[in-house]
Amino acid sequence: MIISFGDRTTSDLYHGVSSNRVRRLPSQILESALYKLDVLNAAQSLDDLRSPPGNRFEALQGDFLGFHSIRINSQWRIIFQWQVLNAHDVRVIDYH
Repeated sequence: MIISFGDRTTSDLYHGVSSNRVRRLPSQILESALYKLDVLNAAQSLDDLRSPPGNRFEALQGDFLGFHSIRINSQWRIIFQWQVLNAHDVRVIDYH
């Protein structure tokens, strides 16, 4: 379950708020991002995110040590911290 968002853009997107922040996201990722946020919200364990393989689930390193990610596309990801069966600090980011 998603407990917290790391930025207002991701929160607005997930809650259906049509803000300027959301409008700045590329339109081609919105549907997939919402679907993957729903998948993340329904996940009861990190193993739930390993399938389908297109998620490309991974633990991140460097500046994002302690975060995990699933891919929206080759450029955009959803990153989050996983604690006690829940996702925290969830963000949609341009990873490159």
